[in-house]
Amino acid sequence: MSLAGTFTAILVRDLARTAGRSGDVVAVLAFFVVAATLFPLGVGPGPQVLARIASGVVWASALLAVLLSLDRLFDADRNDGALEGLALSPAPLAVVVLAKTTAHWLTTGLPLILMAPLVAIMLQAELRLVPALMASLALGTPALSLIGAIGAALTLGARRGAALMPLLLLPLYVPVLIFGVGAVEAAANGLPMGPHLMLLAAGSVLALALAPLAAAAGLRAGLD
Repeated sequence: MSLAGTFTAILVRDLARTAGRSGDVVAVLAFFVVAATLFPLGVGPGPQVLARIASGVVWASALLAVLLSLDRLFDADRNDGALEGLALSPAPLAVVVLAKTTAHWLTTGLPLILMAPLVAIMLQAELRLVPALMASLALGTPALSLIGAIGAALTLGARRGAALMPLLLLPLYVPVLIFGVGAVEAAANGLPMGPHLMLLAAGSVLALALAPLAAAAGLRAGLD
């Protein structure tokens, strides 16, 4: 089977698997909304305060929601033994990781992007900033899934993997969070948001080039 055929087969299989467990996606989206709802309880319900922090709250909540979903990236394949078969197949394991990460973004990052406007409006964000928020999430969330694949691979099967993964990933997520919020803040202040979006895109491209290789190496180390 060609690399494209392998990529497509695994992508379709993971999408079908997620469709059969739609509760996982609903749980991630529910966490996203609940987490965003908690911030106003801490800083107060003042519309001006909420509007000022809305982009940061949406981005931080989306980041945590992605983090929550990463444990299912390789777990099912490890539990049913498919991961060993994929590692022994002629197709590079990095292609397998890329297909699985793409499925993860389609079932996690994309729904978060679509729900973000509702959460932002709930937080009193200005409507004119919603396109900037969605653009920043569209360019930044692929990096979250790709970088997250590294953490998921390194902690797969670890006794305290759920606790280790945030420790590994949160420092790597910080630049994405900063540039994502920075793009919206620039739009709010009438400044060009292009540099922030370009840095987000560059981060996702860099993650696309390196993360599948790093995650594949992590998986092989765990299987040996």
